[in-house]
Parts: sequence; structure tokens; C-alpha cells
Amino acid sequence: MVVLPARAGISHVGLVPSAPAFTLRRMTDALQVRDGKDVEEAVRWALLEGKALEVRGRGSKRALGRPSQSDLTLDLSGLTGVTLYEPEELVLSAQAGTPLAEIEALVESKGQQLAFEPMDYGAVLGGPAGAGTLGGTLAANLSGPRRIKAGAARDHFLGVTAVSGRAETFKSGGRVVKNVTGYDLCKLLAGSFGTLAAMTEVTIKTLPRPETEATVMVLGLDDAAAIRAMSEALASSCDVSAAAHVPAALVMYFDGLHVMQGVTGFRLEGVAPSVAHRKAALAAALQPFGSVEQLNEPHSRMFWRSVRDVRPFTASAPTGDQPLWRVSATPARGAELTAALGRGAQWFYDWGGGLIWIAAPASDDGHAAVIRRAVTQTGGHATLIRAPAALRAAVDVFQPQPAALAGVTRRVKEGFDPRGVLNPGRMWAGV
Repeated sequence: MVVLPARAGISHVGLVPSAPAFTLRRMTDALQVRDGKDVEEAVRWALLEGKALEVRGRGSKRALGRPSQSDLTLDLSGLTGVTLYEPEELVLSAQAGTPLAEIEALVESKGQQLAFEPMDYGAVLGGPAGAGTLGGTLAANLSGPRRIKAGAARDHFLGVTAVSGRAETFKSGGRVVKNVTGYDLCKLLAGSFGTLAAMTEVTIKTLPRPETEATVMVLGLDDAAAIRAMSEALASSCDVSAAAHVPAALVMYFDGLHVMQGVTGFRLEGVAPSVAHRKAALAAALQPFGSVEQLNEPHSRMFWRSVRDVRPFTASAPTGDQPLWRVSATPARGAELTAALGRGAQWFYDWGGGLIWIAAPASDDGHAAVIRRAVTQTGGHATLIRAPAALRAAVDVFQPQPAALAGVTRRVKEGFDPRGVLNPGRMWAGV
């Protein structure tokens, strides 16, 4: 173990060090911090030494994005603990390294939930389940099947305290949406993958958990018919909170299902009488599409958890060694997009057809050229979620940006992190 001297009292002009106030411990090239002040001093030290830092919580999403181009890891896993939770006000604050599983257990004990239903990338990326942190969830802007109704993590992100690449601590937002004035930096940081700032404390919105749920299924539809059915259900008055289509070849991987045909599922949530009424109305509306069946509450929860965590494409599944793509698509053209993928690819649809998970056949570029071309023709964007480090370094992991947008991205990065200290190149080369 090597002890690194922390630089305290450093001048903002010239970054001249003075006497150390505390130490940051370097273990396996990781700077382990205890609080927000430690984070600020760690970034200041990196600026002084010309080092780049990989911002990491518990590492559950470390394989997302381009391979690390950093010298050391800024380990935020020690920043744990809920600092405020007021169930009656639907607001919770916690340090960024707090395990998401702890947050979810706490709010569930109060009859509440994180309505954006964040997925767990653990099994997909070959790691343990339940290892993600609240800060990492917001940094990756995660969401699950309820995205079509409740929005993504960014829509529930109320406030943040963070340290920029300038070693400056800043705050944005507050405890309610109306506190957001001026620039809404929470929305900017959500989905930035730690490239702009290291979040130390965050505030999110919680919502009441539905009393019950049920799922209505149409069996045996092809992709095009399933998209039409999902479109009709989402446009109805039945208040569908999730809609997904699973082709027959993948149904065996989804918990809660006991059929061998393709499944197009629709989740209904709320109080029991309302769910029963809407379930009957939706089943009647979907009769023209094919055979309709239903899942009770336990099986419904199992099914949507499988959808949320991309169960057929986990690292332990037969497709576990294949590149995995996450495609945000134009819902009405999803079937057209997948038809262009060619033989060997497997996929299923979430978000009413607006999200397509694709396990690509092995190729030198992970099927990148084929998928990018299909996305260009039909609209949307594609992200390479899982692939060997060499492939992630060789192809665009995130959707390539038009020149004008890339320029804005570069200027935002320079505004927060002009020296490229935080997660350099994590999203795009040179940014």
C-alpha cells in the first residue's frame, strides 16, 4: 500500500501545493475517498500531477463505454449512506456510492419505489447482481420497462453535489422540481458517464408503489404485428405501464412465462379494481390480434424483471460471448430495422418497440456496420453495451455524433473538465 500526500490549500492559480491535510490511500491504483472534500482534493492532486482518473463506484458498469484511458481509479464506493428520506415528501438524498439495492429496499419498506425501474447490468456484463450504486445509476441514466410511462433516471433526478474536473465542488437543483432554476445540471450529468464531474451526493424523487399489477399477453405475433398491437395498446385508455415483444426463440429465458410461442406483453399497475377493469378492457381490445392470455401478479413481476435485466442476453446465456447492442429505435419502424440485421442476430423489444436489445453474430466489428446502417435508415441510435475491450476501442461504442453536436459535446467537456482528468475518452475518442 502506498500513501499519497494530499494537496491541501492549493492555489487556483498555478496549482501550487502547500502542507498536506490528510491522505488518500492508493491500493491497486485506486484512490479511495471518504467524503466530498476528499474527492475535491483527489481531483486537485490529479490536476497537479497530470493524471487522468477513472471515476468508479462499485464497478458494476465498468465495462460500459470505451476502455479506460486513465492512470488511476477514483473509487467512490466509500461515499455511502442515505442522508435524507422523507417518504411523505417523496424525496430521498444519499451519497453517490450508496448501493442501489439498499435504496430500493428502503423505499419499498415505505410502500414506495423508484418509478424509473433501473435495470441491473450485473448479469449482462458478467458481474454479480445488485452491485450498482445510486450515483452510477444516474450517471448512466438507467431505466427499465416503465420508461414509457415514468421516464428515465434523469426525470427523477432533483439535486446533486459534484466535483468538476477543475477540482471545484458545485451544487445544482434541490429537493423539489421547482427548485431547479437556471441551468439544470442534473439533466446534463445524467447519462454523462462520469466524464463531466464526480457526483458525491444526489437527491431523487420517489413515488408510491402500485398496489398490484397484471400482464395481458398476445401470443404468436410476428414483429410487425406485435408493433401494431403495442401501438394500439399504448394509445388506448388502459394506462399501460410497459409493453414488450419477445420472439418465440427467446421465451424460454423469461421467468414467469409458460408458453412456447412469441409473447407480446402489456403491464397494468394500480389499485386492484382499476387493474381488473383495465385488464378486461385491454384483453377485449387485443382479441383481433390473436390469442390473449394473462399473467397474475407474481408471474407478471417475474416477467418484467427478466425484461428489465435483459435475461436472454446475460453473460451466462448462450449469447453471452456475443456483442450486445442497445438500440433506441423509431417504434413504428422497429421490425424494419431488425429485418435488416441478417442471419444470426437475436433480439427482443421493450418500450413499445422503442428499445431493441440485439445480440449480434460474431464479426470483426461486432456487426457495427450493419446495425449503424439500419439505424441510419430507420431512425434512432445504437450503443454497444458488451464486447471485448479491443472491439470497444476499435468501433464507436456510442452513436457517432454529427459535427455540430460533437462540437457542443466537446465544449461542454472543456467547460467542466478542460484538462481531461475525469474518464477521458469514455464515450467518444478525444472527449
